[in-house]
Amino acid sequence: MSDKPKRKRRSATDYWVLFATISASSMAFIGGSALNVALPAIQRDLGATGADLLWIVNSYALLLAALILVGGSLGDHYGRKRIYGMGIIVFMVTSFICGIAPSTEILILARVAQGIGGAMMIPGSLAIVSAYFDDSNRGWAIGLWSAFTMMTSVAGPILGGWLAENDLWRFVFFINIPLGIVSLLALVRFVPESYDEEASDQLDILGAVLATLGLAGFTFGFIEGPQRGFENPIVLGSIIGGILALVVFVWHENRSDHPMMPLSLFSSRTFSGANILTLLLYGALGGALFFLPLNLIQVQGYAESVAGFATLPMTIFMVGLSFFMGDIVDRYGPRLPLIIGPLIVTVAFVLFGLVGITDGQDAYWMTFFLPISLFGIGMGITVAPLTTSVMGSVPQHNAGIASGINNAMSRSSQVLAVAIMGGIALLVFGQSLMENPIVTELPQDAQTQLSEDSSNLAGTPVPDTLDESTQQDVSQVIREVFAHTFSIIMFIAAGMCLASAIFAGLLVENVIKPKNDDTPELSEAEAT
Repeated sequence: MSDKPKRKRRSATDYWVLFATISASSMAFIGGSALNVALPAIQRDLGATGADLLWIVNSYALLLAALILVGGSLGDHYGRKRIYGMGIIVFMVTSFICGIAPSTEILILARVAQGIGGAMMIPGSLAIVSAYFDDSNRGWAIGLWSAFTMMTSVAGPILGGWLAENDLWRFVFFINIPLGIVSLLALVRFVPESYDEEASDQLDILGAVLATLGLAGFTFGFIEGPQRGFENPIVLGSIIGGILALVVFVWHENRSDHPMMPLSLFSSRTFSGANILTLLLYGALGGALFFLPLNLIQVQGYAESVAGFATLPMTIFMVGLSFFMGDIVDRYGPRLPLIIGPLIVTVAFVLFGLVGITDGQDAYWMTFFLPISLFGIGMGITVAPLTTSVMGSVPQHNAGIASGINNAMSRSSQVLAVAIMGGIALLVFGQSLMENPIVTELPQDAQTQLSEDSSNLAGTPVPDTLDESTQQDVSQVIREVFAHTFSIIMFIAAGMCLASAIFAGLLVENVIKPKNDDTPELSEAEAT
């Protein structure tokens, strides 16, 4: 029989700690999801190309992914509460700059700076929760944290759609300011400081530089490759340089006596399995869900606000299930949910890929409703068990770095997936458009214009030199080609989700125990 710790009574301070960590984290989560729905409005208002849209998303994600391990390490060294609060302030200031940006160039630069603030803030949120709550309540707390952060994340498209439809997309960034203020007030008043007493006195600056160079090179190569050509020396050099930098990063982390990503943590099968699952699953989500709002708005003809509300079933299922999954993991273990959840998401992506062009908003219930709902169910089953597996499989003093590694896996996978899937989408869309029989029959000047503008993807403008009937035909071709491109991206995402379920089944143990915990290990039958 399992000797489970007796759950302590929850105090008001427990809820204030959760409020402080959830409200600030919501800035990052709601901003990311709301921004995706606002991308067509940004493209329209700032004249952004498809590659610009990829950079608006990835410039933030790139710095966040590369520096999030440093952010977790800074919290372990100098105080998680202190670094978390500093990250909130940086995030608020840069959000204001994003909101007033007059051009895509300024917006991209501001998003880079915003990524630095996010890297200081995001790992601290979960590390504070893990350090504050004991074993008897940690699963419950992480489940609640997951449910509310997920709710704000998935509710983001509703807010982003409404703001974009009313030409207020800049408030996607301005909303972070009041959220940051209330979080800071709760943080200062209620959250105790915590450190990693065993952390090294040195920071792994070289590791951070190598990670940044590796992700940046890889990202630049795949985003710019379809336009410049993958044989272009700059593009090819960026990709090769990025791969080499990441290889050297792993070599350096293995040799360093103060690594920001201690490879010893991966000696835990559960920690390794959970992070591989994260890499594949969140990569699929980041790459695929970048294109879903573009499809709904620019191809299916949804209004921005309707496109936002279209994801509401996802929110309901994700939040509803997350409230219960923390306690389920505490009782029965994480392995089965981490297999079932990604499998359901796999089915959702396959169904997304089969939709094609619909009759618009009126066809929603017979087309997008089912895959969106399945997506919510699958992720609702997965998120809390995944987080609990990561945080519970390492010693508590490594909570900050474990959170940082898992966040880095999530963010890095999304950076690479958006870059790779974005590159594939730009390549497939451009080639398919120019090979379409209707386009090949157009005058040469019209073909040249379409080729040059194809980087706008579904936002590619129709040449105004054509007669009205031909313009309508070309407009329909653009929609059809993007729908075909979207299907390819969805099937790639489905394959990644299936692989994540397989790795979870092979590696994640059903009994979560830190690797250096010397207490006797229970069998699965005893634990359940």
